[in-house]
Amino acid sequence: MPNQTQGRYWAIAAILFFVALWYLGSVLLPFLLGGAVAYFLDPLADRLERLGLSRVLATMVISIAATVLVVLVVLAVIPVLVQQLSGLITAAPTLVAEFQAFLILRFPELSDSTSVMRTTLDQIALALQARGATLAQGLVSSVFGVMSWLFFIVVVPVVAFYLLMDWDKLVARIDDLLPRDHAPVIRKLAHEVDNALAGFVRGQVSVCLTLAVYYASGLVLAGLQFGLVIGAIAGAMTVIPYIGALIGGALAMGFALYQFWGDWVAIGIVGGVFAFGQFMEGNVLTPRLVGKSVGLHPVWLMFALSLFGGIFGIAGMLVAVPISAAIGVLMRFAIGQYQDSLLYRGHGPQDKGQG
Repeated sequence: MPNQTQGRYWAIAAILFFVALWYLGSVLLPFLLGGAVAYFLDPLADRLERLGLSRVLATMVISIAATVLVVLVVLAVIPVLVQQLSGLITAAPTLVAEFQAFLILRFPELSDSTSVMRTTLDQIALALQARGATLAQGLVSSVFGVMSWLFFIVVVPVVAFYLLMDWDKLVARIDDLLPRDHAPVIRKLAHEVDNALAGFVRGQVSVCLTLAVYYASGLVLAGLQFGLVIGAIAGAMTVIPYIGALIGGALAMGFALYQFWGDWVAIGIVGGVFAFGQFMEGNVLTPRLVGKSVGLHPVWLMFALSLFGGIFGIAGMLVAVPISAAIGVLMRFAIGQYQDSLLYRGHGPQDKGQG
């Protein structure tokens, strides 16, 4: 089959995929999330198989352990986290007003009602008062409004269980369906995409979970108000390179300066907690768990998350990382093909380039 005809078929398949994601995103969300969980846990299942367990038994062991962990988290952490998050949103207008008074006390020049900073603070306080409840409702509805709680909670674990149990069979079946002429190249590209996803998804999720537990524990022990939710946010936002570190650090230090002003030891402890976390992330966690050959540039990743999230919602954000990884691998492959072609090399003497 000519390459142009094959390209036409692949383009049609891609268009159909995006159309389905556009119209069925809310329906596909639990299945996409279940598939992501199965993909994340597949290496653990493979390791248990190498230890002598069958695939079914390995899947059951992982499912039981995950269920116990989720129950413990739900009973011990989630209620406190939700309580602190609700308290933070409810107290936000008061905190802004108190922070404004605090700034005026420390910096009397802000008492001028016509100053730019004073006007900005007034506008922030009014916006929080008007939108505090809307923000809380939108935060919940944006995540779980697409599905009822019961359906979402039941379907995701069931889909993840069956996909994890049959993962190797599914991969083998897909391999059997590959065009025979192009199977070696497709396998090579798929392996590179898998390496990129394994490096980023599995590694970055592990980094985020580790840092979230560390920050939440450290900030709570340091006595920071809303330390649990701030630590969870700081850890979760680590998934966005650089930006997560800046926002998480600003949140932690901003609340520390507000709460402990004058108590420089307490402020230093909070700063030390976050500084040590950043040191561990940059020098231990990310190099070991994510690696340096992921192939997902931070700017490209943020663009993909923004684009797919804005068009397709949460379901789009779930597929943004694998699609961006695949596009990156395909672009590198296309550039390599171009550099090996006569179009690039030509017939004359080789140009070594400038500089």
